[in-house]
Amino acid sequence: MLDIRRIREDTDAVAAALTRRGVDRSQVDEALRLDEQRRALITEGDELRAVQKQRSREIGSAGSPEERDALISEVQQVSSRLDALEPAQREAEERLAALLDELPNLPHPSAPEGEADADAVEVSRFGNPPAFDFDVRDHVEIGEALGIIDIPRAVKVSGARFTYLLGHAVLLELALVRYALDRLAVEGFTPVIPPVLTRQEALHGTAFLPTGAEQIYQVERDDLYLVGTSEVPLAGLHMDEILDEADLPVRYGGFSTCFRREAGTYGKDTRGIFRVHQFDKVEMFSFCRPDHSEAEHDRLRDLQIDLLSGLGLHGRVVDIPVGDLGASAARKYDCEVWLPGQEAYRELTSASNCTDYQARRLRARYRTGDGDNVLLHTLNGTAVAVGRTIIAILETHQRADGTVAVPEALQGHLGTDVLA
Repeated sequence: MLDIRRIREDTDAVAAALTRRGVDRSQVDEALRLDEQRRALITEGDELRAVQKQRSREIGSAGSPEERDALISEVQQVSSRLDALEPAQREAEERLAALLDELPNLPHPSAPEGEADADAVEVSRFGNPPAFDFDVRDHVEIGEALGIIDIPRAVKVSGARFTYLLGHAVLLELALVRYALDRLAVEGFTPVIPPVLTRQEALHGTAFLPTGAEQIYQVERDDLYLVGTSEVPLAGLHMDEILDEADLPVRYGGFSTCFRREAGTYGKDTRGIFRVHQFDKVEMFSFCRPDHSEAEHDRLRDLQIDLLSGLGLHGRVVDIPVGDLGASAARKYDCEVWLPGQEAYRELTSASNCTDYQARRLRARYRTGDGDNVLLHTLNGTAVAVGRTIIAILETHQRADGTVAVPEALQGHLGTDVLA
């Protein structure tokens, strides 16, 4: 959530930044109008309560019945006006809060312009492109031939965009999770298995509500929601809390199953397990000081490159354009890995700097050495998106005989150097 004081004090700059994200200036002006109305009602209410208190004291010392009746009448008029002011103030506050909920974070000045995949700016590349002297197969062909991916039976049981992982695919998943968590532990991330059902407050705090409601599975009977990423419960860990500056940064590596409705994506990536409703992921999450968040963002991105490179994968890092940023992100990097079966670079991980946008909604702060309470900055990044990484491993390390070479980094966890 944006700071209304910043909108008030630096209106033109805020409006210009939001225009880059497709927000019309009229929404900023409406926020200012509601803020002015709210503050005027607060001021009038405070003044009337002061008058009410003063006149109530004067009633007891009135010099005549006429003066006493006049004072009583004035107090009644003030009370009547206050009765009308309070709901008007609440309405203005609710309308302002709803509008601020819809405004996205201010983009980083260096974030590229545009809104399409083609507008992303390539930052760097990593790893070596795989070369084959045989006809390349995609992950579905490989997985079905090895008996480790079964999509038709998952469709029979659960519908489209679900899958069974079997045998070595399961062990490969567990190896990837341990590989990621071991690497993150060295970097000071605390491993976490969070709840995957959360209350609305945590989703609102991370800005997945209200604007992302169409992607979320809701359990209406219990007023709970299935998370689409462990970013949500990891961010909620310190909701309504004040951390000590000396403890920062606080870093978590969360492993969880994630659920997404994928509304609006039907007909896109329908083959295989690239875009499914249920998947597992190791997510990085950081709480840090505002002056450290850009460096922390680079750190998350570099960890992602390190993890993917350690699996023998080739890819590139792209700076995401402002029109394709999530509501809470000021800047986002994606790591896109080359998938031979698709002959394309596809997103495997992303890393976002959300500045103080989520922290303001979560009321997550830290106490400085001077005793001041300051909003934290929050950042998130994928360590391993398990399903997509399995795709990349199967397609990148496939062999002519139908087997798949296991990356050296996973062999100790998996107990073999080949999937056959």
